[in-house]
Amino acid sequence: MKLISAIPSPFGRKVMVLLHETGQLAEVEVMQVSTTPVNTDPTVAAANPLGKIPALVRDDGPALYDSRVICRYLDAQGKAGLYPDARLWEVLTLEATADGIIDAAISMVYELRVRPEEKQFDGWLDAQWAKVTRALDALETRWMSHLAGPLDMGQISTGCALGYLDFRHGARDWRAAHPQLAAWYETFSGRDSMTATRPE
Repeated sequence: MKLISAIPSPFGRKVMVLLHETGQLAEVEVMQVSTTPVNTDPTVAAANPLGKIPALVRDDGPALYDSRVICRYLDAQGKAGLYPDARLWEVLTLEATADGIIDAAISMVYELRVRPEEKQFDGWLDAQWAKVTRALDALETRWMSHLAGPLDMGQISTGCALGYLDFRHGARDWRAAHPQLAAWYETFSGRDSMTATRPE
């Protein structure tokens, strides 16, 4: 199998963390690309008509795309149990919350890096950060007991989302209003899988 991704991508990082945690790294060739919504790498477009990373090219079937699809597939392949039946809906909801943080945070980056300066809209940036803040508030008030439990894909997604906030939006200091979440992330980010995949 071949994973098409990019080191800075938090969605790609989710897949890489899963591969580390489940011992499947040797089974997947990682191909790093550089792509944007306005300049899609041809390799990405060939694997995913939406032009997004990551994409997982399989030998025995069509390419898979969207990190949640890829992670479910690799979890099943490795029989890793990161989507446990007993907590499935909670895990999926937590994963969706974390992915929503990532979506909003990436949208802010694109607004500043891809859109011409004269067309950038501060109101858009504020609205995206409001989404991030509401999601962080939910994690702080509703999800700490889950985050403290056995490892699952919701935790991995949350860790990658918080790591991306540090990487691209560190000046906004998400920790200040979320001390429990910050303490959890301090521990979680020290996992070998997280340190091995940290974007520079």
